[in-house]
Amino acid sequence: MSLRLSATPIRFDPSGAMSIPARPNLRRLPLLPLLPHSQAGLDRELSRRLFILGIGYVGRFFALHMKDQGWAVSGTCRSLVKKKQLEEEGLDVHVLDANEPELSTLDILKDYTHLLVSIPPVKGIGDPMLQHREFLKRVLRDGSLQWLCYLSSTSVYGDYGGAWVDEDYPANPSTELARLRLRAEEGWLDMGHNLGISSLVLRLGGIYGPGRSALDTIISKKPLSDSQKMRFSRQYTSRVHVDDICQALRAGIYVPSSSNIYNVVDDDPAPREEVFEYAEDLVKKRLSGWFQEDKCPDQTESTIQKVSKRDEKRVLNTRLKQELGLSLLHPSYKSGLRSIVEQMDVDWRSPYGDFLRMWNGTAGLATKHWGFFTKGDLYGHPDAIMRS
Repeated sequence: MSLRLSATPIRFDPSGAMSIPARPNLRRLPLLPLLPHSQAGLDRELSRRLFILGIGYVGRFFALHMKDQGWAVSGTCRSLVKKKQLEEEGLDVHVLDANEPELSTLDILKDYTHLLVSIPPVKGIGDPMLQHREFLKRVLRDGSLQWLCYLSSTSVYGDYGGAWVDEDYPANPSTELARLRLRAEEGWLDMGHNLGISSLVLRLGGIYGPGRSALDTIISKKPLSDSQKMRFSRQYTSRVHVDDICQALRAGIYVPSSSNIYNVVDDDPAPREEVFEYAEDLVKKRLSGWFQEDKCPDQTESTIQKVSKRDEKRVLNTRLKQELGLSLLHPSYKSGLRSIVEQMDVDWRSPYGDFLRMWNGTAGLATKHWGFFTKGDLYGHPDAIMRS
């Protein structure tokens, strides 16, 4: 039986060589009650086993949070280097190339009760894991899986001319990757339906957080890529802090709901130019006396006018709040950016001092440790700007 998404949804982010930041001092998210029915007939420990296909930026934050909550957490990554770094943080990790997976590696899935899928689609292929859906169904049907979640994107809505949209609006993707995202949503929901388990899709706005924000782009002074310039041209951008994604994921596990698709965005779809101006002001205040006046990378009027506007929409999160009872930690980019910059520690003894002196010709001040990152992540992230 094929489960398709229609105008009315059915009711019921490099090769891995990038270094991983130091273990985050995870924000303590509000506790949600463990519902009695979720433990019926199962030992507590055996019923709290999470597997993440694709431990990337969001996956790592969520994995560490759930591990701290007493869950057994495992997952996959793409390189031995990243595997080692994640294992140093206490995670059980398996190397898996999603494009050419060693299927025997996936046999371990039968030992887990919860599955989070965080592998993006590939142009010309689609969701690489769904190329092996029959094998996955057999493994999962023989296992203990109770819950499945696929991380998607608000890009599936396409262009609505700046109008507000929610989950009941028809998806109208305007790019190949967005169309493949929508197809992946259908595939994973169909799999969950066939397995008879709780399954949902979270459509994420532009993800930002420690190590991946306008603050990082400003400090690194790296030029924007063409795709980033295109995003700068938009009047509206829906975004979400990684802390709130983790909240939504946990609510999706613990809170019964009648829907299986949720928009995970904040309340303030502000344009990127406004966000960068605010971020620049925060950096100047934090590094008072050090920061030199400088325009945000390639953020000139002529640059913005050269790129066409597309996919304009404002995404609503009403269902997320009403059905899952979520109260956003960061309802606006202002709160989110402040929480990141407040973790900065200015210290001349920092190893970042050489970088800052090189950029500004100024000695004495440097950022000692910025929240969750190491030097490699702060200055070498290939796509630090907020994405949609």
